[in-house]
Amino acid sequence: MALIVQKYGGTSVGSIEKIINCAKRVAKTKEAGNDVVVVLSAMSGETNRLLGLANQISESPNERELDVVASTGEQVTIGLLSIALSEMGFRAKSFCGFQIPIITDNAYVKARIQSIESGALQSAMKEGNICVVAGFQGIDESGSITTLGRGGSDTSAVAIAAALKADVCEIYTDVDGVYTTDPNICPDARKLEKISFEEMLELASLGAKVLQLRSVEFGMKYKVRIHVRSSFNDNPGTIVTTEDEIMEMAVVSGVALNKDEAKVTIIKVPDKPGIAAKIFKSLSEANIIVDVIVQNVSVTGHTDLTFTVGKGDFKKAMEITQKSANEIGAEGVLGNDKIAKVSIVGMGMRSHSGVATKVFETLAQEGINILGISTSEIKISVLIEDKYAELAVRVLHSAFDLGNPSL
Repeated sequence: MALIVQKYGGTSVGSIEKIINCAKRVAKTKEAGNDVVVVLSAMSGETNRLLGLANQISESPNERELDVVASTGEQVTIGLLSIALSEMGFRAKSFCGFQIPIITDNAYVKARIQSIESGALQSAMKEGNICVVAGFQGIDESGSITTLGRGGSDTSAVAIAAALKADVCEIYTDVDGVYTTDPNICPDARKLEKISFEEMLELASLGAKVLQLRSVEFGMKYKVRIHVRSSFNDNPGTIVTTEDEIMEMAVVSGVALNKDEAKVTIIKVPDKPGIAAKIFKSLSEANIIVDVIVQNVSVTGHTDLTFTVGKGDFKKAMEITQKSANEIGAEGVLGNDKIAKVSIVGMGMRSHSGVATKVFETLAQEGINILGISTSEIKISVLIEDKYAELAVRVLHSAFDLGNPSL
């Protein structure tokens, strides 16, 4: 007998028919002799609908109350799936986040999990129940309902799998695995049989939409084996696991594209100790996540400083940065929200030279100018004009022979 956590996304539970299909898949797993915990998202589009209702009342709704509204979508799906399983003759018990409880901090709208009590779920499973858990939800120390941000149900599922020491966490979605890149951009994109946590972490952080970043972080930290699968067929998906489970590491495993990028440049920043800290402290206090940071060589005591933020934070970041620029005596601030970030990721880059050169030459051959570069041991990211984004993905995918040879 294995303990299996299954997570179904919004498209997998988007209608009563789909919820019943999920119930059949869950039932099949239970009938095989396994203990099963199911984590659900809200129906596809439901969270947006709920947030839209709040925004009809206020342009800036109170975030604590926004979480109360947004969390109700998952409560509906867990109740419906539990009813469907009961109709099939199985014992099922639903749990909202606060009933487990899943304890988070109080950063409403994007809370982070601090701990999970597994006792209630274990007791329910001992009684023969299939546990059906609301993803995306938690509760803070004051008793307020919290939500984990977009894609938070993935994080809920992997965190619960870690708390229960599950054998595997199956993430069911509308794609049947992790591909070398977005098949909508490259039709010959190839499904990966296995990928390391490190590679998946980079791909998730760089814009790959298959898994939410924090879910991969949980998986890597607690060594939770994650199986990304389609809820619409029985094909094997992609296993996200430790590096030592993978026989041979590819030089490049995938190409990621993130169009949700905006660039901020501060011109002629005084080159003094503490200036960068002052700039980025103001942004962090506003909960703005900064990605790529590039600082030019100091000339006559001044330097230019460029960084990127998400498009949703662009306007606020510009306002905060302009204020900081005035305080430190910088010349001015420029912004550009018409950029994209294209990245290649691969564990094999650690032991192969010439990868960066190949990236730069490939883009140059297509006349694509590079606006910024960021690297790690297993990643190279470039900032480019967004109009060249998909072209860049296609030519890099081809340059590193990532396509399916049968197509």
